[in-house]
Amino acid sequence: MSLPTVPSHAVEVAPVVGASGLLQAGLGMLMVLGLIFACAWLARRFGLQRFGGGGQVVKVVSSASVGQRERVVVVEVSGTWLVLGVTSSQIHTLHSLPAQSLPQASAAEPATFKPIDLFAQKLRESLTGKARAAS
Repeated sequence: MSLPTVPSHAVEVAPVVGASGLLQAGLGMLMVLGLIFACAWLARRFGLQRFGGGGQVVKVVSSASVGQRERVVVVEVSGTWLVLGVTSSQIHTLHSLPAQSLPQASAAEPATFKPIDLFAQKLRESLTGKARAAS
């Protein structure tokens, strides 16, 4: 007499993820995160100017740093320039005046120095001053 055989179900084995697969996934994730941070840095560095400025109500005319976290900013609103003192926690109106046209740089004016040019000039002056003192 023969016994009926019970059909056995084949057990499917999940594929084993090796170290190379984990490394590839980790590097891919790091590249995506790095790209996100690079885009955020570029947007912050260059101000992320919006295109089509026809609908802008406030326009930044000029800005100057007066401290580590303090700035003086000139903005144009409805034909009026506002001079604002900006800190990390407050904004104060310092002065207001009618909007003016921005002066265009003329060819007769001398070129303004870049910070690297000023540094090079100061370095040259300090080196020639030390050379004279040594002789």
